[in-house]
Amino acid sequence: MCRHLAYVGSPVPLADLLLAPAHGLLTQSWAPRHQRYGTVNADGFGVGWYASGDPLPARYRRAIPLWADGSFADVARVTSSQAVLAAVRSATPGMTQEASAAAPYAHGPWLFSHNGRIEGWPQAVEALAASLPPARLLALEARVDSALLWALVLERLATGDCAGEALAHVVNSVSAVTGARLNFLLTDGTVIAATAAGDTLFWRTGPGSVVVASEPFDDSPDWHEVADNSLLTATAGYVDVRPIPTFTKEQVAP
Repeated sequence: MCRHLAYVGSPVPLADLLLAPAHGLLTQSWAPRHQRYGTVNADGFGVGWYASGDPLPARYRRAIPLWADGSFADVARVTSSQAVLAAVRSATPGMTQEASAAAPYAHGPWLFSHNGRIEGWPQAVEALAASLPPARLLALEARVDSALLWALVLERLATGDCAGEALAHVVNSVSAVTGARLNFLLTDGTVIAATAAGDTLFWRTGPGSVVVASEPFDDSPDWHEVADNSLLTATAGYVDVRPIPTFTKEQVAP
């Protein structure tokens, strides 16, 4: 239900990564080429990036289409970063359409995005929501499934999971109780973790950099498609793709 992208590598202007490519997130907001669900992504957008020497990311989020925000075009032209996570949103009917619902979500050094939906929301995941500490629930940024998924990921990170383990546990936990599409992106500015679980995912490396995205932003032959039900972990010099680990009911029970 959206398109998203994460980048780690040498500093690059946000405009060069998101706006300038022929099929970048700007174009994907109205004409995605690989989107399986929905046709446009005009219900908001968000960009998170890291400034040199600052471990906490900055965010710019709006509830309007990316193409309608001339101010971001100016920001993107003059802002460079070594790590970026961005998304354009196609809202699920019945969920809030405020800027707070647009990815990326943030906590400490982390940025997170979810492409997909939970079937039977919210009743299907009541037990998972109840398993969270009350403070975690009260801190949800928006009344949407992505915000709850982010809270579940944060709880796994708090227990000591690495980025990939946290995403895998949440995919298992949600899939155990209901159908869902759970394509995640997670970064702390150094590592990118991602899941392909119900929608498309691609990656490409460059000189000292890696991009992970819902779909290629150009026609380069260097893009690699990630098989469904896969977990990807990447840094600027390394990409690992393997099946999402399967955990027992006891390991994923709320």
